Amino acid sequence: MEFLSAFLQHGFLRNALAAGLLAALGCGLIGPFVVVRRISSLTGAIAHAVLGGMGIALYFGGPPLAGAIVAAVGAALLIGWIGLVRKEREDALIGAIWATGMAVGIVFIAKTPGYDTELLSYLFGSILMVDSSQLWGMVVLDAVIAAAVALLYRPFVAVSFDEELARLRGLPVVALQLLLLVLVSLTVVLLIRVAGLVLVLALLTLPSAAAGHWARSLAGMMAVATLLGGVAAAGGLWISYAPDLPAGATIVLVAAGLFLASLALRALRDRSISRTT
Repeated sequence: MEFLSAFLQHGFLRNALAAGLLAALGCGLIGPFVVVRRISSLTGAIAHAVLGGMGIALYFGGPPLAGAIVAAVGAALLIGWIGLVRKEREDALIGAIWATGMAVGIVFIAKTPGYDTELLSYLFGSILMVDSSQLWGMVVLDAVIAAAVALLYRPFVAVSFDEELARLRGLPVVALQLLLLVLVSLTVVLLIRVAGLVLVLALLTLPSAAAGHWARSLAGMMAVATLLGGVAAAGGLWISYAPDLPAGATIVLVAAGLFLASLALRALRDRSISRTT
């Protein structure tokens, strides 16, 4: 009741919930592709490369999120081009971009006066500080992601499950994979304010992994993942309010709890089915 009363009184809590739900939508649409294609480590590299873009933007006095978008999209295209076109070893490339992005960000942020508070907000999330202009930015990113997924859902599914069949059907496999990586990078940027760079990968994958226990199609997986992400966002804000816990980290912990609960229920269901057959 204390949280509900504060929610009705304070606009920053309403903004935080809206940001969490918008992030849940982006995670729900893109997270299943990350889980199905098993590219979570690649997503982690993109997330850490974002720090380099934000550090450069802060150093030159530009908006950090603009630097984040440029760095995320650039890292996604670079990983995709070298891995898909040049056929270089993807694991070494991911490690290089992961470390280089972090190093570039740390160097530029260290040379930027008064960076400490700004850095912490991007590393660990600051969902309670989201304002209306940032919410509209999240709406735009969600709209771009949703439009791309809606228009290219079938080609994305084909590429995700059977690249050879998609190529035989005449689909531009490399272009679709690069576009999918760009959408992943935009989702990473969408989650920065909610969970921070340190926890963004968990929030992107946990609801989708839990949804995969129950959904029979990728579209169903998207719906369930969006629902679970919304529950994690609302539940994390509610749990974190009274004890004054970090909201972003609490949201991720709720998502982890939902995943573990889903895993346990799935194991119980499989055991009961095996006993009856």
